[in-house]
Amino acid sequence: MSEDKISWQALGNDQYCLSGCLERDTVPAFWLRRKEWMPDTNKVSLDLGGLSRVDSAGMVMLLHLHQQLSSAGCDFTLLNVPEQLKTLLRLSHVEPILATCMK
Repeated sequence: MSEDKISWQALGNDQYCLSGCLERDTVPAFWLRRKEWMPDTNKVSLDLGGLSRVDSAGMVMLLHLHQQLSSAGCDFTLLNVPEQLKTLLRLSHVEPILATCMK
């Protein structure tokens, strides 16, 4: 089991940072606590530059986050998307879902 945790940090001005390992060992507990960290704004810029590892569970979590925020009318942007995540998105044929929000 991974020792690394996921950290969600509010940077201000609707900007957030996600860091740590976004993987099958860390995602379930983090997602269950989403009421603690899920933004309630109409614009979210999420910097992924602090992620040290992303697996398919992390990718799915980001897809669900995108879905929830978009359904709520939120403008969602991903910044500094790691190459590992871009590769997973491409190999899973879901890249178009997040392509419009990746900067």
